[in-house]
Amino acid sequence: MTIKRIFIALLILIVLPTLYVMGALKWSYSSGERAGWVQKLSKKGWVCKTWEGEQVLVTQPGALSEKFLFTVHDEAVAEQINRLMGQRVSLHYEEKVGLPTSCFGDTRYFVTKVVSVEDAAMLPGPAGHVAPAPAAAASVPSAASAASAP
Repeated sequence: MTIKRIFIALLILIVLPTLYVMGALKWSYSSGERAGWVQKLSKKGWVCKTWEGEQVLVTQPGALSEKFLFTVHDEAVAEQINRLMGQRVSLHYEEKVGLPTSCFGDTRYFVTKVVSVEDAAMLPGPAGHVAPAPAAAASVPSAASAASAP
């Protein structure tokens, strides 16, 4: 009777945490895209090696940049990010919440896909049209030329 109870207790202590980790890895809290320049990607970890990266997000020239820290599990995606290093890219990520250790990665953001922004501009839009190139800004008359005009 005692051996049966110990076996059931051990089974519960192994099965429940395993199911929890599997669920946390499968379910994502949020997902989205971040566009910017990847400035760092390295494989880190003492026991569990993961790809850890840093993307710089800049909204416009002269503005303060924001860093997006991310983790990559897929070797093919990490290789693709390495090839596109220094170019503007869009990273598709899934946010995983509740993972018990840092063995799964240093961040909550797991990148699953990378696309060069230049390539993304050429993809067909919702109506099947190719996105147009940004138009040049219209010239605005300066205050001096407007004041000297009759």
